[in-house]
Amino acid sequence: MSILNESLANRICDWKAWTDAPVEAIAPQDNQSYVRGPSHPPLAYVTIPQLLGEAVSRFGPRDAAVFCEQGVRMSYYDLDRAVDEIASGLLALGLNKGDRLGIWSPNRVEWVLTQFATARVGVLLVNINPAYRSGELEYALNKVGCKALIAARSFKTSDYSDMIRSLAPELEDCEPGRLQSARLPHLRSVVTLEEEPGAGAYSFEQLRKLGGPAQQLRLPAIDKTLTPDDAINIQFTSGTTGRPKGATLSHYNIINNARFVTDRINLTETDRLAIPVPLYHCFGMVMGVLGAISKGATAVFPGAGFDAGQTLDALARERCTAVYGVPTMFVAMLEALETEPRDLSSMRTGIMAGAPCPVDVMQRVNSEMNMTEVTIAYGMTETSPVSFQSFVDDPTDKRCETVGRVHPHLEVKIIDSENRIVPVGAHGELCTRGYSVMKGYWQEDEKTAESIMDGWMHSGDLAAFDEEGFCSIVGRVKDMIIRGGENIYPREVEECLIRHPKVSDAQVFGIPDERLGEQVCAWVVAKPGMETSGAELREALNGQIAHFKIPAHFRVVDELPMTVTGKPQKFVMRDEMIELLET
Repeated sequence: MSILNESLANRICDWKAWTDAPVEAIAPQDNQSYVRGPSHPPLAYVTIPQLLGEAVSRFGPRDAAVFCEQGVRMSYYDLDRAVDEIASGLLALGLNKGDRLGIWSPNRVEWVLTQFATARVGVLLVNINPAYRSGELEYALNKVGCKALIAARSFKTSDYSDMIRSLAPELEDCEPGRLQSARLPHLRSVVTLEEEPGAGAYSFEQLRKLGGPAQQLRLPAIDKTLTPDDAINIQFTSGTTGRPKGATLSHYNIINNARFVTDRINLTETDRLAIPVPLYHCFGMVMGVLGAISKGATAVFPGAGFDAGQTLDALARERCTAVYGVPTMFVAMLEALETEPRDLSSMRTGIMAGAPCPVDVMQRVNSEMNMTEVTIAYGMTETSPVSFQSFVDDPTDKRCETVGRVHPHLEVKIIDSENRIVPVGAHGELCTRGYSVMKGYWQEDEKTAESIMDGWMHSGDLAAFDEEGFCSIVGRVKDMIIRGGENIYPREVEECLIRHPKVSDAQVFGIPDERLGEQVCAWVVAKPGMETSGAELREALNGQIAHFKIPAHFRVVDELPMTVTGKPQKFVMRDEMIELLET
């Protein structure tokens, strides 16, 4: 990849200005739940290859990425060369700008190389959840028409190779790159991350060597065809209310969000950011990888999946200054520190997202992990993803009770069921407008129109602003419980339960009730070594909240059903609770 000229570097931005520019949050005006983010630092109108090229030219010999479990350490120069090799290989496979390539793998060096190589040639990277099974894989590949698939052999209990070959048995009798599958009609090439790929497939190393001088010479010409507004990434939503939808994101969407996320934690080229969160999700590939690249920092990957001890070892050994995670990951790391202390004196900051953070967990992360500047972030895949984030010096209560303040260059409003902006302090649906809003759901115009209206992305989240512009997420619009005509917001009840000295986590949801319409239920996880009961918790809530908000049904469980990214799956709890109560 050629070093950028001065005019292009200026188009990207003055790197120092990204960090030094004043960052102010704009509070609601006239008691209306509408906020507009600051206009500084400016948006960058560049592509991912341009972003990487600028980092390479500025920070070439420095560590770009470290993959602890694989024993791989790459400088920015190394990363640049490897990306061009893989990009040339993709061209040799017959992929062209606009084609789709699926990646189905845990956190590995090949994932990151593929992320940049696809962007290098304008191929859309399709993130496939490592937890998917064969039916979900088939749906994802066919939904967006993937022409190629790069996959690990296996991960945890999933045998990826077996699932792929069960869907495409034609691999056994075809030449690599010439697949014609009845069930996967668009797929032509399968690349595995193992040395022995098996019949009909390439290995990743073979892909690396597949491109020759002819493909290398095409790269500069392809550069000229790429624009920041091109779609470059498809991420499937969780699909809790139906088939997953492919949120389609551009270079412009995710580059700028990555910049602003890492601005909030004051990340610089001297930082080393640990990324134990999954790459298939925005948390890993946008906030993590692109965030680090945007600042010239080092991205450290402790392992293929999250392991508390392994992550702590990486933080200590690599002298990391920052780490990302969901609250349950931080809880696990705190527990692992109790049994085996590590030197975390280099730590400073990070991001906790995906679920609310209890105050005691935040305080322990500040003190025991030396992360005094950890921030909270909120967003959704469809907004690239972050729209709210705390600042490193916000008070602990604001970092735990809210998701911070609006990001630059975004507008956010909170509306009622009739699309009217609600007063400050009132609950309503949070809507976002600005550079971060996705291009749409892949080939689903109707679903896109239902979610994006007049440029506003409707989140489905219930939220409220305070006078300073701090945002609180109180639940999902569809999760709001209406009991006997009374609106109940689960988050309020959950916060009361989490304050109980015996409670580690709690989730509140509604189930159908013939007389009242809905009834309140709670699933609770007790703290290690402690026991509690529904009767004890019900008594503790008396006097704290109105009687109609107190759950009628409690269930104490060892753990809550979660997505891979740490979000509680209330629909699973609801279905199980209904079944239990009916037996």
